[in-house]
Amino acid sequence: MAKKNGTIMYKCTNCGYSQPKWLGRCPECGEWNSLEEIIIDRNALTPGGRGSEQVQKQKPVDLASVQAMEAVRLSTGIEEFDRVLGGGATKRSAILLGGEPGIGKSTLLLQTASSAAANLKNQTGKILYVSGEESAAQIKDRANRLGVDSSNIQVLCTSRLEDTLDALDSLNPVFVVIDSIQTIYSAEAGLIPGTVNQLKYCANELIAWVKERDSVLIMTAHVTKEGTIAGPKSLEHMVDTVISFERNTDDIRFLHAQKNRFGSVDELGIFTMTEKGLVPVQDPASLFLTKRSESQTTQPAGVACTPVFEGTRVFLVEIQALTVPAKASVSRVYSEKIDSGRVARVAAVIEKRCGLKFSDQDIYVNVAGGVRLTESSIDAALACALYSARTDIPLNTNTAVFGELSLAGEIRPVTKSKQRIKAAQNLGFSKVVAPEAEEGSVKAENIREIIKTLFK
Repeated sequence: MAKKNGTIMYKCTNCGYSQPKWLGRCPECGEWNSLEEIIIDRNALTPGGRGSEQVQKQKPVDLASVQAMEAVRLSTGIEEFDRVLGGGATKRSAILLGGEPGIGKSTLLLQTASSAAANLKNQTGKILYVSGEESAAQIKDRANRLGVDSSNIQVLCTSRLEDTLDALDSLNPVFVVIDSIQTIYSAEAGLIPGTVNQLKYCANELIAWVKERDSVLIMTAHVTKEGTIAGPKSLEHMVDTVISFERNTDDIRFLHAQKNRFGSVDELGIFTMTEKGLVPVQDPASLFLTKRSESQTTQPAGVACTPVFEGTRVFLVEIQALTVPAKASVSRVYSEKIDSGRVARVAAVIEKRCGLKFSDQDIYVNVAGGVRLTESSIDAALACALYSARTDIPLNTNTAVFGELSLAGEIRPVTKSKQRIKAAQNLGFSKVVAPEAEEGSVKAENIREIIKTLFK
């Protein structure tokens, strides 16, 4: 029976025999009730099939009867990378890694491929590293420079999607790296790499391949001048995990997930760039604190320390503020690592509740170490930094503060207060101001109490 969407056939799930009519028993193998309806469509683009005309007709099923499958993870061999992924790379998943040029994306993935290959030495499976930007000799030179083991890693230097898919079918690797997706092209979508159609088509074919096998696909992506991943936004929707690779002014690199279907997006991976590649930071709790002499009893004016949670870990960070008379009739807020709207809101609360004027001041806010802060718990420390900068009264070096600041000037409780207090005390902060009365902390219910407690 011919239809405009294809020809209906019935195929045996046991032996593959097909015929145009349904039968209760397969005439080829004799299996009962094994014939299922399929569609023969010459124009169908079947994921992973590439040219197959047989399309399985999908039917709705009762969600209550579906058995959930526990995600099986493959360790990358790099603890910080596994942390950001939620405990390792989930099999049959696609990961998109974006970062600016020269930040170390290729270095990270080569180290990841080597570590993953070491974990698979006693198992069957290979690692495929596909590069459309470098030659095999360049990749080998980097491997020698980093001192990584390149055994059990297959390298394919090509930009053609068809070559990549043929290699995937022949090797059937458990770990696939595409560096980068913007360099891959297919004649089916044109001959110019990086176009919207190329990115959609090539990414869809690669993702379809990995979805049908127990493999992990990692694709690197170029970024625009604004720091977003270049290409259509649908590319980020197609993959399971989107990871951003950033850096501050030093050799510190930050790895965090913007999207993760198999884990949290709150975890932060921290690396340092060395001659031997990217090295995970083992104890990052005090990484973002400025080291000062032991004889110094006060912080510089405009500095306040606060404990923040990134995933499952507590970091002590230093918020820096500076206020100067506005150069024009309109004051401005300059803040990159903390949302400028939050800075303006906190300054307005101080002006209203404490009578300290900020409307005629230009406000500059920074976070030591370059980490970006989005937690509401930083409000109290931000308020202290602004107050200290405006009055030129410094805080003591042994003082940390946290809590959410409401528009009424109240200090609202935040989650995991005990862990924050303990982490601050372990790093030498003997005085911790918190919105709740906990052991080892000083309670403050509103911004006025914090100002009286810390600035007398």
